[in-house]
Amino acid sequence: MNDTKPHGANGARTWRLVLLVNDRRGERRSLAAQLKRAGYDVLEAASADEAIGICTTRGPEIVISDWVASSSAGLEFCRRFRTLPSERYGYFILLTSRQDKADVAEGLRAGADDFLTKPVSGAELLARLSAAERILRVEESLRMANTQLKETLARLREKEAALERDLREAHRLQQDLVRERNGLFGSFSLSLLMRPAGHVGGDLVGFFPINQRRVGFFALDVSGHGVAAALLSARLAALLSGEPELNIALRPSDSQPRPPTEIVRHLNKLMLSELRTDSYFTMVYADLDTGTGAVRLVQAGHPHPVLQRADGRIELIGQGGFPVGVFPGAEFEEVQLTLCPGDRLFISSDGLTDSENARGEPLGDDGLQAILRTNAILRGNALLESICWSAANYAGGARSDDISAVLVEHLGPRPRPH
Repeated sequence: MNDTKPHGANGARTWRLVLLVNDRRGERRSLAAQLKRAGYDVLEAASADEAIGICTTRGPEIVISDWVASSSAGLEFCRRFRTLPSERYGYFILLTSRQDKADVAEGLRAGADDFLTKPVSGAELLARLSAAERILRVEESLRMANTQLKETLARLREKEAALERDLREAHRLQQDLVRERNGLFGSFSLSLLMRPAGHVGGDLVGFFPINQRRVGFFALDVSGHGVAAALLSARLAALLSGEPELNIALRPSDSQPRPPTEIVRHLNKLMLSELRTDSYFTMVYADLDTGTGAVRLVQAGHPHPVLQRADGRIELIGQGGFPVGVFPGAEFEEVQLTLCPGDRLFISSDGLTDSENARGEPLGDDGLQAILRTNAILRGNALLESICWSAANYAGGARSDDISAVLVEHLGPRPRPH
């Protein structure tokens, strides 16, 4: 019974529904009268079978049952009562004239919460009911908290599902920022790889034609992870778009390339004065003359580009440099090199070389060079996938950072390695 009624004269709550189970009509009526005076709603049953029917339809909150009732023992009724489905707890009191500790233990095992010794004292009855009230109020409070928790979890799951859909869409959009994953410019092949650790990340790679002979390419890694890093990388992607009127690497008047150092200085100034973000990024920007193989390159805090010659020799390019967006007026050094037939230039984010094995040891530059030597016969996407697989195998499948890479290859006959 769920309607709230006024308190009784003794302050007892009146909304509790009590079921009395006793085959002795006189005892039952006497207890019922005491309970009603105390403000309780009372139902009566002469047998356990009748009581089970009432429990099924009415769901009393307190049951007071004689240890021995006709048709079934009180203990058996208690066991059956505990098996009934219910959304709330039912407090069970056994009436007994037994004093043996073994009997009390048996009653507790059957599911009884408390005991009343016959003949029942009115004061003791109310004291036991007061204890039952405290237990039931605690149970109700916990049940309400559990209901609220379930409702909150359901709302969180809905929001999580919506966020998951948004992140999947964001992942697709970010992958679309890399318009082309492969490009062929004369005798040069460019291949790109971008693997965020989560749905989205702060790594970005790309290339674009500057004119008929020159190609610009870049790799950058925004500090941090997730959505904030992805938003900044998307902003940077717009600045390095293939569209001449938008691309800061080109002079709009003649589509001629700006020097790499000028581009990185411009980005550094932009980060500090206009974007005003706490983030920064590392970067390698280069332009390639496809006629001569000459490369002009700036390393701004990004891992060293790896130059693998056709004969297998490997060298690290650059001196490190400052990240972009940290120091006002930072100067960036330009490096020049020439790619000959069979040579390749590999640029990756630190998510690759920072991959750790079970002992916490990073792959490092030495590990990356070993992978490049092992995969010397592979080219293009096959090489990039093999490098990623090797790094994942080294790390036991674990990956906590984004991985991105640019591979530039001068196609042509390769001399046999020494």
